Amino acid sequence: MISSQEPIYEGRIADSFRLDGQVALVAGGYGGIGAALSLGLAQQGAAVVVAGRSLEKSLALAEQLSAGGFTALGLRFDIKQADEISRLVDDALREYGRLDIMVNCVGTHIEKPAEALTAEDWDQVHDTNLRGAFLLSQAAGRQMIKQQGGKQIHISSVRSLLGISRGFAAYTSSKAGMNLLVKQLATEWAQYTINVNGIAPTFIRTELVRHYLEDEDFYNALVGRIPLTRVGEPLDIVGATVFLASPAADFITGQILFIDGGVTATQ
Repeated sequence: MISSQEPIYEGRIADSFRLDGQVALVAGGYGGIGAALSLGLAQQGAAVVVAGRSLEKSLALAEQLSAGGFTALGLRFDIKQADEISRLVDDALREYGRLDIMVNCVGTHIEKPAEALTAEDWDQVHDTNLRGAFLLSQAAGRQMIKQQGGKQIHISSVRSLLGISRGFAAYTSSKAGMNLLVKQLATEWAQYTINVNGIAPTFIRTELVRHYLEDEDFYNALVGRIPLTRVGEPLDIVGATVFLASPAADFITGQILFIDGGVTATQ
């Protein structure tokens, strides 16, 4: 029973998922997952900054969003370059004056047996997936601290929790590090009303993993372990991202949401 002393929410629940008036930076925003997230955030009312290594692709998606009646800007940056990350945030602020949401969809993977993995391979994966994630959070966080609020979401992986009998040593370790980075930043920045969370999908059907999914033996073994008997689609990530970016998730921070069809529930 609700106490008479407790406030009752007076708005519509649906409104708590809206992002009107907010600015969202989507790093890797034109990729297989990123493009779906950019559209989903725009549909909920956010102005979206689409960013990645290809200015052409960033501009192309921003133009498509603008043509659909949304507010969008395309920018270029390299997540391995600290100065370019800082410039990216500055450019977004110059255009929109604030930064409310940061979504990190940037990631890379080099598959080699652990005994064959070079130091250069390791550095390339970790510089992108972990060092880059920190630098991006840091640059966005500095602005969010000034604003006294913001939402950050990093795309992790089920492989942050589970090993695999393939050459994933650099990838799994980088994503596991990302998960703890999420928790650490959430803890440090809670005082500034900054929420930091992660989303950990299983294989999502994108061009990046097409070669895996076209391998019939690999695909059948993969789907055979997933209780919902399919791989994920980019759209499966959109709802969770919108939720974590929205006022509906104001009391959620430091969490890793596994979107995996149930696979981590069974292993």
